[in-house]
Amino acid sequence: MGDAASRPALGRSAKRKLALAPLKGSAQSPPRRITGIGEFDRVTGGGLVPGSALLIGGDPGIGKSTLLLQVASALAQTQAVVYISGEEAIDQLRLRAERLGLRDVPLQLAAATSVGDIAATLDAPRGADIVVVDSVQTLFVDELDSSPGTVAQVRASAQVLIRLAKRHGFVLLLVGHVTKEGMIAGPKVLEHMVDTVLYFEGERGHQFRILRSVKNRFGPADEIGVFEMSDAGLQEVPNPSALFLAERERDVSGSAVFAGIEGSRPVLVEIQALIAPTAFATPRRAIVGWDGARLAMILAVLEARCGMAFATCDVFLNVAGGLRIAEPAADLAVAAALSPRPRWPGRCRRKRSCSARSGSPARSARWPAPTPG
Repeated sequence: MGDAASRPALGRSAKRKLALAPLKGSAQSPPRRITGIGEFDRVTGGGLVPGSALLIGGDPGIGKSTLLLQVASALAQTQAVVYISGEEAIDQLRLRAERLGLRDVPLQLAAATSVGDIAATLDAPRGADIVVVDSVQTLFVDELDSSPGTVAQVRASAQVLIRLAKRHGFVLLLVGHVTKEGMIAGPKVLEHMVDTVLYFEGERGHQFRILRSVKNRFGPADEIGVFEMSDAGLQEVPNPSALFLAERERDVSGSAVFAGIEGSRPVLVEIQALIAPTAFATPRRAIVGWDGARLAMILAVLEARCGMAFATCDVFLNVAGGLRIAEPAADLAVAAALSPRPRWPGRCRRKRSCSARSGSPARSARWPAPTPG
């Protein structure tokens, strides 16, 4: 009886005490695997940490697969890299690599969607150093009856791969789809499970792409890297301010330059505004790269404090270059782009409907300066 009482109950594991450590002590920075792509290394905090999991999200066709193929090819020169695609066949990956000039890179390819098959391939003591999976929404676990892309399948698939990466020490790069609101599709717990969350942003009409870090356990969050899409793939932009302001004309109405901080990098970007008489009962408010609620607040402040009238005006606001700004300091630049240019300091124009002004809408980006009196 005594021996039976001393043994742990059936189905329960024996409990053990945890070894507690003091907060004060020496800590070593984790080793990094440098990709050689400066903008990508900047966003990840100086390189990829072994055993970490990264989630990269972005709109369809924005260039996520192109970016990761270039990153995987750069790492394949010195590391064992495996690229697993659930959306494209191996021949499609080879065609893209040939278009990017990466045909002779020692990169291992696979096309699979079964998590069991992927885990059996990667579950080796001395296997891959870097694993790219494109995308997590195409994977499925055999034990679940739901279809790929559902909340249960995405959570279970990511959990299996992340545990495998932690156990064997390889870097896991997961591609995630986004919803129409711009958030990564699937359960929110997916972003909590990974170590780093990156968003690949940009407008289809612009050649610039922004890689933004919104979560990073091994580096600064909200860091950005700027790329330019070209025929040869994504090219680094070490000085984005010069390109954002390259085609800006000086002394132009409806334009203001905003100096902000994105992560640890100062960035100069042009804010463009256009005010035109409306032809509709409800004026339009078209915004690209900024928050529509903040624009409504700025318009209300200008109406209440500076005597401007926007009730019968369409307002168009654009952040040049495809950059998306969330810094509150941009309010002043937006107000400056919307305000008329005074001929003397310290005066705002009196309230007047923009529909009473003459001239074409293209020339009425700014209201004419008031006359004294």
